[in-house]
Amino acid sequence: MKRAVVVIVQVAGLYGIYLFGTWLQHLFRLPIPGSIIGMLLLFVLLMTNVVKARWLEAGGQFLLSYLSLLFVPATVGIIDYFSLFRGRGLLSVIVVALSTLAVMATSGALAQWGAQKERSASFIQKNSKGMHG
Repeated sequence: MKRAVVVIVQVAGLYGIYLFGTWLQHLFRLPIPGSIIGMLLLFVLLMTNVVKARWLEAGGQFLLSYLSLLFVPATVGIIDYFSLFRGRGLLSVIVVALSTLAVMATSGALAQWGAQKERSASFIQKNSKGMHG
């Protein structure tokens, strides 16, 4: 029961950041979607340690576990625009494959960069303790 409450509060926090991003988008009439603004805001809050990752971890893991279900409405919505894809099936498959590879390569590069940065920080911290301790 306690875990369920934690997940609900954390998902509500993530949703609140999304709503704030949407509000900013409407307030300033920005061409960037509010969801992207909210995601960038969350990134800045996490990087500056205003928000700790552990404060949102359980809610984020919960949402990730249902991520594939969240894409179903978008996929079904494509059916409304089927005429745009008529005669371009192969091109659509190529675009999807290339964009997927681009996302995978970017994600992998960022993950490796983050892991390397974390190892470097750990190494520096460990060696500085040995010098001063």
